[in-house]
Amino acid sequence: MPAAPIEFSKELEDYIAEWGKKPGGLIMMLHRIQDEFSYIPRPAAEKLSVMVGLPLAKIYGVITFYHFFKTTKPGKHTIAMCMGTACYLKGGQELVEEARSILGIAGNEVTDDGLFSIDEVRCLGCCGLAPVIMVGSEVFGKVTKEQLPEIIAKYRVL
Repeated sequence: MPAAPIEFSKELEDYIAEWGKKPGGLIMMLHRIQDEFSYIPRPAAEKLSVMVGLPLAKIYGVITFYHFFKTTKPGKHTIAMCMGTACYLKGGQELVEEARSILGIAGNEVTDDGLFSIDEVRCLGCCGLAPVIMVGSEVFGKVTKEQLPEIIAKYRVL
């Protein structure tokens, strides 16, 4: 059964019209859809399939192959937790476990209030500050488990 219809902005429709026939355009269009919705809702993938004449299975093949693409709506504040070598060795996994414990979520879940989700990422490019987390565009370096409650509390009020 198809999902409910979805509306694309005029800018997104124009972008799809431009990139729909270009080689490699699918990834560009998926990035743009995710920019608009913060994830790729199934109705958006279905609409894209019709607009560009690609099988939905091919579109989902790309979405599920690349870790960057999300098929579920993330929290208002996504906490990117670095799992690169430097961060991992300096306690990154323990930070992930502590953040999940504080927020009461597991895996790719979103908190009940819709405020938070956690993304384990390969590298944030701040190895000298390991372990590093990022909330939105704000970077926190040399993070300890004891600092996590305060960092998270800061975003509960925003």
